[in-house]
Amino acid sequence: MPTISIKAKDFAAEMTSVNVQSKDLHSETLITQEHIDNNAAVRQVLVQRGIIPENLPPAEDVKKVERRLASEEKNALQNKKKLKK
Repeated sequence: MPTISIKAKDFAAEMTSVNVQSKDLHSETLITQEHIDNNAAVRQVLVQRGIIPENLPPAEDVKKVERRLASEEKNALQNKKKLKK
């Protein structure tokens, strides 16, 4: 999931948390609706700014990044050894 999507979801969840307390919401139905409304509001802001979440490219897989970094580090060490010779 792209970082902006994660941050948007987190922001909506924080909005829900604040509003549950400030509006003194207790029932699951009211809290769920608050969460839905906040997610819709955050999505609306993204769309207004030209960011369509479903059109964003997926984030690179963490395991692929780890393998690539390990490979690059190994290659850098090998190149360093060759330069010393």
